Amino acid sequence: MPAVNVNHILQLLLGLALLNVWAVRRDRSTAYRGGVATSLREEFDAYGLPSAAFYIVGLLKVMAGVIFLAGLVWPVPVKLAAVVVAVLMVGAILMHVKIKDPFRKSVPAAVLLALSVTLALRT
Repeated sequence: MPAVNVNHILQLLLGLALLNVWAVRRDRSTAYRGGVATSLREEFDAYGLPSAAFYIVGLLKVMAGVIFLAGLVWPVPVKLAAVVVAVLMVGAILMHVKIKDPFRKSVPAAVLLALSVTLALRT
């Protein structure tokens, strides 16, 4: 097994964070949900996005999370997944701005944006 490096740590953090949000906490309320939403689906509604966006974004984020974790063992397109997540996080931040959420609600998206950009630049 290869030695652990910064990229591995970034992949682990991103993979676990994405899967946690979309698989474990999807229907739970958090302080970071957009508007007054108490679930991911309600959050997409608060942003005024079509219902298909929920499934498309969810699929992309879950796939990216799996790629990040699989990339710890196998050669998979980690850089592509990092770029996709970076674009999605920019979109998430813009959605918070669109509905005039306080800045603190954008912090998780900003952190994932920073981690994904860093990983994309390092791979």
